[in-house]
Amino acid sequence: MKRILLVEDDLTYSRIVKTFLEKNGFIIQTAVKVKEAQQLFSNSKFDLIIADFRLPDGTGMELLQWSKSNYPQTQVILITHYSDIRIAIKAMKLGAFEYITKPINPDELLATVKESLSAKIPDPISSDTITAPLSSSAKNKVNSSYVVGSSAEAEKLEKHIQLVAPTDLSVLVLGETGTGKEFISRRIHDFSTRKDGAFIAIDCGALPKELAGSELFGHVKGAFTGALENKTGHFEMANGGTIFLDEIGNLSYEVQIQLLRAIQERTIRKIGGNKEIQIDVRIIAATNDNLILQAGDGHFREDLYHRLNEFTLSAIPLRSKKEDLEDFADQFLEESNERLGKNVKGFSPEVWEIFLGYDWPGNLRELRNIIKRAVLLTSGSHVEKESLPADLYEPSISLVGSNGSYSSITSKTDMLSPKDYKSQWIEQEKELIQKVLMDTKFNKSKTARILNMDRKTLYSKMEKYGLD
Repeated sequence: MKRILLVEDDLTYSRIVKTFLEKNGFIIQTAVKVKEAQQLFSNSKFDLIIADFRLPDGTGMELLQWSKSNYPQTQVILITHYSDIRIAIKAMKLGAFEYITKPINPDELLATVKESLSAKIPDPISSDTITAPLSSSAKNKVNSSYVVGSSAEAEKLEKHIQLVAPTDLSVLVLGETGTGKEFISRRIHDFSTRKDGAFIAIDCGALPKELAGSELFGHVKGAFTGALENKTGHFEMANGGTIFLDEIGNLSYEVQIQLLRAIQERTIRKIGGNKEIQIDVRIIAATNDNLILQAGDGHFREDLYHRLNEFTLSAIPLRSKKEDLEDFADQFLEESNERLGKNVKGFSPEVWEIFLGYDWPGNLRELRNIIKRAVLLTSGSHVEKESLPADLYEPSISLVGSNGSYSSITSKTDMLSPKDYKSQWIEQEKELIQKVLMDTKFNKSKTARILNMDRKTLYSKMEKYGLD
């Protein structure tokens, strides 16, 4: 029987989920804090962690990163509210199998748990996003899963993809989280002269800082503590193909220097080695950061930026191409039917009205997950409003503006006293600062810019609210 660790500080909620999963044949152990969950691993092994994002002594994200570093064979499912949607998507990039939203639907939970436990865990020696050379049938499948769209913006993007793909130019793909930057990069590879070579995708944000150089360029036995054998890095594995570096802005300054040298000299040197290895790799990088601003702050090398940015593509946020919503929704409906063994024909007019009125802060990833959940819950021929999360059509609190930038928090309130208003404002300001800090991985310069305040004011408020 599979063992599951449930980390939830709401004891009533925890008991309900525990009882439900035990009735379905799983062994469940519970914890209420991050540290308690970590201690349980010293005596037991778990196949799956189900963790709430907000915990008394930390977050589910912290537990995810810890488990992936120490117990990579354990799957992780994150429980979130819809206000955490951007963070949930980042958790997926850090290795979470899936995220599910509160209130939890039992059928959705059970299906996600079974799917996670039956999924193959990638070899931790290699990247979990590596794609080996593709057969022609596999290429066709990759291409068929890509939706071009019919809007003017989508057609322009496709035209630029077809233009740059046959060249060997380095490409920088810009765009918000969840806009499909990796899909765009794969499409460039599939239409390039390197299509028969490997496509290797690396999430630079998920690379441990101290091991990033080893992961990208390899190391020789004995190069550092724990280097028990020679390791082939991702660049060497991608030789003759394409390497995709997602969230490139997360690389340390030292690794940026190594990367710049690899681009300029077309050679790499393994950590601890003295032999130059010739490489023939096309580089596609992606980011949702402003690398020019990072260069100005000294966090990203400007010369590396110009090397990577021989051609720029911009992934379009879903809210800016609502004309393509039907194309994406139909594709995700087909995928969900196949994945769940269902035969849902389409969406009701009421659902379409909700979809078109929603801002989609999580972009394509959010749309895909919502449709998968809705298909699971649908018993008729069409997805109805009742199968959608209520947050889509009854938002009570908004932390993100319609343009994707952070805005002031608004909520429905009754008449409050001046003292109550001040207390509520303090709590909301603290929550907003904390959210932006987490989204920027505590990059205080970037946080101050997003919140439109100077760094001195930010430091003062962080100290005031105990966020430092």
